Amino acid sequence: MLFRQLFDRETSTYTYLLADEDTREAVIIDPVLEQLDRDVGLIHDLGLTLIYALDTHVHADHVTALGSLRLRLGARTVVSERAGVGVADLLVKEGDVVRFGRHGLEVRETPGHTAGCLTFVTLDRAMAFTGDALLIRGCGRTDFQQGSATTLYHSVHDKVLALPPTTSLYPGHDYRGRTMTTVDEERRLNPRLGGGKTLAEFVAIMRDLKLAYPAQIDRAVPRNQQCGFDPISLAATPARDWAPVEVTSAGIPEVAAEWVHANLGAFALCGVTLVDVREPDELRGDLPAIAGALPIPVDQIPGPLADAPRDRPLVLVCRSGGRSGKAALALAARGFSRIASMRGGMTAWQALPASA
Repeated sequence: MLFRQLFDRETSTYTYLLADEDTREAVIIDPVLEQLDRDVGLIHDLGLTLIYALDTHVHADHVTALGSLRLRLGARTVVSERAGVGVADLLVKEGDVVRFGRHGLEVRETPGHTAGCLTFVTLDRAMAFTGDALLIRGCGRTDFQQGSATTLYHSVHDKVLALPPTTSLYPGHDYRGRTMTTVDEERRLNPRLGGGKTLAEFVAIMRDLKLAYPAQIDRAVPRNQQCGFDPISLAATPARDWAPVEVTSAGIPEVAAEWVHANLGAFALCGVTLVDVREPDELRGDLPAIAGALPIPVDQIPGPLADAPRDRPLVLVCRSGGRSGKAALALAARGFSRIASMRGGMTAWQALPASA
């Protein structure tokens, strides 16, 4: 099995990419929104097809990339049925298996840090991805998001430390540069949950931690309950019934180059117009125009579209996405509701693999 451990330095978050080396089907666990381009690039580099994007829980310290991976790569989003994320594609529970190629991840419910925490265990019991339920020589806090020290104690002992002693454990975070541990190590050495600690001792430890209020919780939790999207902007964004539109922090509606490539043949049938907003000499340069694109330089927008129906679907393209984003905002200001800039522009288009 192909395995990669990735790290977000800002939040000390680990993301895990696993794939079947024969079928190239892959899953990703706990992806971070700020690392979206890195993760998508790695998936392309390794020639993988992302089948599922999973979160171990509703994170309070970073915004998840689940929804963005669904838009970019078509991955199905996976969270606990107890997490309160109704927009996810797959709500899982104890005993479910998330399969990719010949491999799979068994779902174990491990609440206590939050009510919807999951641990994902490989079918051979060689690896387990514990999220924040069990960290290396520690565990997640229990004072927010329906946390319970009593519940976490039983979850860890019954679902994680009950695995074989040699099972490798991969946490959601580490703040000291450590990358993994084992069941045997945590049984012996975890100062909160190992070494024979009783339930009463653990509850007392967690009660006396006196931790600071999570810095990103007010931003992260509402977005993560929407698979990473801003619930406020969702109501104000352009119509999404024609394309998987994702709105950036700057308010620019975007679609992935992969989606444009996959659906280009149906644009005419579906009434979607591709508009290239570059200058005329650029259309014959190193990044030539896509066949059938309507040329309208950005400074001439809306040009021939001035009298077009305001619900006409439009995909705007430039070299790298800057000018097409500007054009999208200009058209939105004129009342166009089905608009999107192609993320990364023709540079992203040219970088697509031949099979995209």
